[in-house]
Amino acid sequence: MFNFIQKFHSGWAYLALALLLFAVINALMGKSSGREFTARDRKIGLFALIASHIQLVVGLVLYFGFQKEMRLSSMEHPIATIIAIILITIGWSKHKKNEASDAKFKSFLMFYSLGLLFIFSCIPWHLWL
Repeated sequence: MFNFIQKFHSGWAYLALALLLFAVINALMGKSSGREFTARDRKIGLFALIASHIQLVVGLVLYFGFQKEMRLSSMEHPIATIIAIILITIGWSKHKKNEASDAKFKSFLMFYSLGLLFIFSCIPWHLWL
């Protein structure tokens, strides 16, 4: 069971990172072009948020359910990931409070980018490459 969950966590990470990166690029393009924030933009941000939260939940299952087997980065990986998900969630919450499209894109761009940086900083690259 541990191997299945660990492989799912590793595989899902690619999807979560791709969606998060796509959301950041979409927000950057939307903000820089001055276009209106649409339902499509909201859905892109929402999918990135959901994928990130699923990744966190599976990671927590690995961490707490199989702690003896998971010695790799037992502190920095979970802490950096939790901070990243908190930042992404803040970005989602802030975009909902804004009326202007520019401010919505800015919220996604700022908080999702910071979350992405935290995630990139805690990936066990030696296992991925």
